Amino acid sequence: MKVLAHAKAVLPDRVIDDALVVTEGGLITHVGEARPGAVPAEAVDLRGALLLPGLVDTHSDGLETELRPRPSAEFEVGFAVSSFEGRVRAAGITTVFHGVAFESHNRKGRTVDRARRIDAALRERSASGHALVDHRVLYRLDARDPEGLAALESCLSGTPVPPPLVSFEDHTPGQGQYRDSAVYRRWLEGTEGISPEEAQRRVETLVAERDTRIGHREIALGRLAELAARGRARLLAHDPVTADEIDVAVANGVAVAEFPTTPEAARAARERGLRVVAGAPNVLRGGSHSGNVSAAELVAAGLVDGLSSDYLPSTPLAAALLLASRGIVPLPRAVALVTSGPASVAGLADRGALVAGQRGDLAVVTVERGWPTVRTTVTAGDSALLAGVGQ
Repeated sequence: MKVLAHAKAVLPDRVIDDALVVTEGGLITHVGEARPGAVPAEAVDLRGALLLPGLVDTHSDGLETELRPRPSAEFEVGFAVSSFEGRVRAAGITTVFHGVAFESHNRKGRTVDRARRIDAALRERSASGHALVDHRVLYRLDARDPEGLAALESCLSGTPVPPPLVSFEDHTPGQGQYRDSAVYRRWLEGTEGISPEEAQRRVETLVAERDTRIGHREIALGRLAELAARGRARLLAHDPVTADEIDVAVANGVAVAEFPTTPEAARAARERGLRVVAGAPNVLRGGSHSGNVSAAELVAAGLVDGLSSDYLPSTPLAAALLLASRGIVPLPRAVALVTSGPASVAGLADRGALVAGQRGDLAVVTVERGWPTVRTTVTAGDSALLAGVGQ
């Protein structure tokens, strides 16, 4: 049993400034005020630190960087998983969906073989009983890649509950995130140090090559719709731009709009009952690095259910507290964007809130000069010692 006292606990609908929270057997068993005489002697005094549910991240590409921090330096997959796990936990994240890209033609070193190896390593780490966080997979399918679809289907065996997340993606310049192909060209210039002319040639070559496989989009989406109907996948539409795209997604069993690039797409998703995920880095940077819609604006309009780290694990918590400090949303709502909201996106009803009966995933956080520091992270599956927290 763990007893935490004198915390500023953020509940789904309110904040308890002096709270007492108890967990036992991996579950939260009590949440209430730390009344005089009711605090056990063995309680850990958090001295006013924020106490939050463990964060849930539905889209993390950070493992790719851990695996391949430089173009010519790639590490063993098991090491990368173990190493990145520490970064995730240090960010207060207790459930993480690693983006695993099933693509056979990708400039970032993504291959179908590597996707299989990452998926296998994550399964092995989860089954080991030693994982410090709950590792899950966001299966990212390149819409124009037949080899990727075949490999993905081989990984989606059985009918797990809840179904695994599968993101349907097409990053061809001229649509989606890169609907302004000049943004993609500038990205090539900046990351590869090439001239604008060379970057433009590469963009044109890429578009021409991918256009030869455009017919596979309908095949892939149709197959994913079948998997969703059979309960073998929970589908996400990646980077939708228009209401028409949302309509197509809904017709094919999509449950989540991930990173809508326009207010139109976000509003259409909300009206049609889809969950909506936006990027936490977008909130912190004050806008999209691709020139798309501001995530903070979507949050202010009530169009976002969850914020994900995308490529930087430390951003969800910082983004949530920034939204609250600027009065864009109240603190409970801001925290929900990185806890219960993403949990609902993933179909996980057992976590994300400081409520009795939920998983005992917790994060103890202090804030200095507006920025958070995670002092301790506790998961339902570990026996982390809280001695010294808040001292």
